[in-house]
Parts: sequence; C-alpha cells; structure tokens
Amino acid sequence: MDFVNITLNGEPRQLPQSATVLDLLQDQGLLQRRVAVEVNAEIVTRSLHATHVLEDGDVVEIVHALGGG
Repeated sequence: MDFVNITLNGEPRQLPQSATVLDLLQDQGLLQRRVAVEVNAEIVTRSLHATHVLEDGDVVEIVHALGGG
C-alpha cells in the first residue's frame, strides 16, 4: 500500500494513498463533530469532504467548535 505524508494541525501524519478529508475525519473520531477543515489554506466545505483526496505534502488544519458560554 502506498502512503501520502501530510501535516495535520502542525504534526506530520501518514495516510493511505487516495485518503479523503472524510477518511481523515473518521480516523480522528470527528465525523459527528462540527468542524472546519482547511487544506493548504483553502476551506474544504462539508459537501466536498468525501471527494477531496489528500495529496502528499498537503497541510491540513481541523478546527472544531466548542460549546459553552
């Protein structure tokens, strides 16, 4: 199996080749959370999570909303 190397929230990560944003969120246990995902400084909307394939060298930031007040 081939892998791609990305940076996730400042930390190096290795994922299977052809992994999508949705795969990454599932791996991180964030599927049920309200999150914003940015890949290479571009927002990836929720409707594109399943089809946006991550590539070697991508810089990914995931920010999840925290409740409270």
